[in-house]
Amino acid sequence: MAIKEYSMSRDSTRQLSPSFKVREFACKGSDVVLLDDELVVLLQCIREHFGKPVHITSGYRTVAHNAAVGGSKSSQHLLGRAADLYVEGVPVAAVAAYAETLLPSRGGIGRYPKDAAHPKRSTGWVHIDTRAGKSRWKR
Repeated sequence: MAIKEYSMSRDSTRQLSPSFKVREFACKGSDVVLLDDELVVLLQCIREHFGKPVHITSGYRTVAHNAAVGGSKSSQHLLGRAADLYVEGVPVAAVAAYAETLLPSRGGIGRYPKDAAHPKRSTGWVHIDTRAGKSRWKR
């Protein structure tokens, strides 16, 4: 699959899959949206598996935005290969476990639960990316 470049001014309402549009992956303040086709497929699989809305809280990021939110300098978000998301009413662990079945030997899956250790989070979320290697973490 390929990473494609979209323009918010031209493509914001473009349907990428039955459940997702370009604007859901946009970075505030940027007209450009880079997006990996495979990432959209993975998110659509998650949507269909749980039968509930998938909310993308962070998709593509510019270098400036990534730095502002404390992202890694080598973040997959910078390449359009990552999304942070939550599924309405589904625990972070369940979303991450299903993502594991989609990316058993590669890709990044990060767990960011709302729990006693993170009481200020308004919701927990899962990071999913399409990197070639395998990376897993919980924060």
